[in-house]
Amino acid sequence: MNASNTARAYGWVARFFHWTVAALILAAIALGLYAGSLPKGGEAQLQAIFQTYSVHKTVGVTALTLAVLRILWTLTQKKPLPLHPGRRLEGFVAETVHWGLWIGMIIMPISGWLLHSAAPGGFARILWPFGQRLPMVPEDAALAERFAAFHKLGWLLLGGLILLHILGALKHVIIDRDGTLSRMAGNPGRAPEPPTATAGVLPHLLAALAGIAIWAGAALTIAAAPTKDGENIPASAPQAAATSGWAVQQGTLNIEATQAGSTVSGRFDQWQAVIDYDPESQTGRVVVNVDIASLTLGAVSDTAKGPDFLNAAAHPNAVFEADILPATSAGPSHIARGRLTIAGHAVETDLPFELTVNGDKAQAKGSLQVDRRDFGIGTSYGDESTVGFGVNISFDLTAKRQ
Repeated sequence: MNASNTARAYGWVARFFHWTVAALILAAIALGLYAGSLPKGGEAQLQAIFQTYSVHKTVGVTALTLAVLRILWTLTQKKPLPLHPGRRLEGFVAETVHWGLWIGMIIMPISGWLLHSAAPGGFARILWPFGQRLPMVPEDAALAERFAAFHKLGWLLLGGLILLHILGALKHVIIDRDGTLSRMAGNPGRAPEPPTATAGVLPHLLAALAGIAIWAGAALTIAAAPTKDGENIPASAPQAAATSGWAVQQGTLNIEATQAGSTVSGRFDQWQAVIDYDPESQTGRVVVNVDIASLTLGAVSDTAKGPDFLNAAAHPNAVFEADILPATSAGPSHIARGRLTIAGHAVETDLPFELTVNGDKAQAKGSLQVDRRDFGIGTSYGDESTVGFGVNISFDLTAKRQ
């Protein structure tokens, strides 16, 4: 049994890489579809989602490793000669599909790893002792959403290429009956002798360019897509009411929770702040209205907004109404003392924050820690093994006097 390829058939090393990588890719697709179909209910269901995605990611990284080794091996090998060099169109289509598959089996695991690296906090680990994140990839929810969109579209594209590859193999078996499949499966010694004529370099180059164009088109489609609701919106879009004494010019409203022992960071993209403040007395009033549906929280955004947690459908807004007072102890210069209402539950809350006023401009920054149980959130998660009790809410904004 030859380890190397011959003009007649592939060697056992190439056959091992072919069938192993194929099995891993199909398994990764199946695991991803299965994880996406799992119910997002109680703690047991969420743990099942975590575990399935962990296996999915681990299989993907394994497929990537073997695919790279396969390419390195292939670069040292000659390719078996075509059995039908006269069928130029058929050969071009087949080679284009092969190039698309080769690129896909590299780019799809990488895109998944990029998604895993960019997702704030992450929520399902790769099951290996090495690093989890790729270097120089920032934790950024918007970037993670782009990678997620490409990963989803890419698997559909790769699945289509796999289907075309299978149909081509079946054509050789059922219609042509030419023994092509024997080159990669069964007994390579029984593979037919190919003719010596070759098609030249140009058709191979054109097929390679076509395969690259397939994936470049997918990348450009995602890059050109609007981020949300048909608009290219900024990372955070506070909406200040015109009647406010101070209008928010820019700002962020962030959230941090703990999922399966890992910190998951996110933000609310849509919120309103009505602010009245007198710099001389250092007192005032603030009302903040937050659109719960605008939350992005890594890969668990939909779960966080679902009925077991924030329940955006039943309680679409969170509200913080508070008096602004000067601080009476060391630390931040001010405190907002009032009532925070989340998921229909109101809790008396103190929010310490630092405020700097310079003429008609003001900058404010602060944070507070809340316990999700005080708001009836995640009541079916009685301990912190899956979802932590503490949730950190922070803001950073710039406002202008009206």
